[in-house]
Amino acid sequence: MRVLLESFIQYLAVERGLSDNTLSSYFSDLGQFITFLEENNIDSVDMLNNQHLIEYVVFLKSQNKAPTTISRNRAAIKSFMKFLLNEGVLENNPSENLASPRLNRKLPMTLSMEQVDNLLKQPRLKTSIGIRDKAMLEVIYASGLRVSELVSLNMGDMELDKGFIRCYGKGSKERIVPLGSTAISFVNQYLEQARVKLAKKPGEKAVFLNNLGNRLTRQGFWKILKKYAKDTGIAEITPHTLRHSFATHLLENGADLRAVQEMLGHADISTTQIYTHLTNSHLRKVYDNTHPRAKI
Repeated sequence: MRVLLESFIQYLAVERGLSDNTLSSYFSDLGQFITFLEENNIDSVDMLNNQHLIEYVVFLKSQNKAPTTISRNRAAIKSFMKFLLNEGVLENNPSENLASPRLNRKLPMTLSMEQVDNLLKQPRLKTSIGIRDKAMLEVIYASGLRVSELVSLNMGDMELDKGFIRCYGKGSKERIVPLGSTAISFVNQYLEQARVKLAKKPGEKAVFLNNLGNRLTRQGFWKILKKYAKDTGIAEITPHTLRHSFATHLLENGADLRAVQEMLGHADISTTQIYTHLTNSHLRKVYDNTHPRAKI
């Protein structure tokens, strides 16, 4: 089965173009699944049936795994079984009726517009690093990019004269994202004044560089963000907080849900709809505070 797993991972990499992190997650989850089967003397896919898969889900629950972890494992198993079916290794799909645990959908954490304003004011524009940090924060809030997409930006992805940047999201899917004039202004300042000082190698493609002249990493950006958040008095923050805030603020100001979906790069609009819970709460407050007959 481990040989089949290797083939499946290669298929996901070549045919589906999934990221290294996603491939690693599939490999780890399915490797643990196969270990469970081997420990129960099931060493061939021909022996698999729906009951074995149910027993594995029960085993995960007995290990106090979170519903999200169980759901992720279930999705990996179903994808693996579908692959084996399509390859002719299996005649029937044993995961067809494998139920998923019910998830309590957690609302994403967002910042208020005032908090974002204060955060974006933190970088000092007297140093190359400060100019870089200002440009990065403005871009990620103005575009809703994932942090991996931000640090993966190359010089050829910048079309600032047209007001767009090109990024590559999950599954290496390309999308064009608009940038506002404020973000464009600070990116131009970074490119003209700071990047030329940070770049150590001729022909460097990465847009955002660290002080050694290498491409900034996700971990590097997170450290930078946490420092500025602490200076602002924001206790909890992740790079995704700015992405969530971007989407929420757009919807609160009347943006179309489908347009936000496109900008975020969500394949399914149901993923974007979670933000409507937040904006509905905002609308309720606006209504209560402004309608003459909202309160008796």
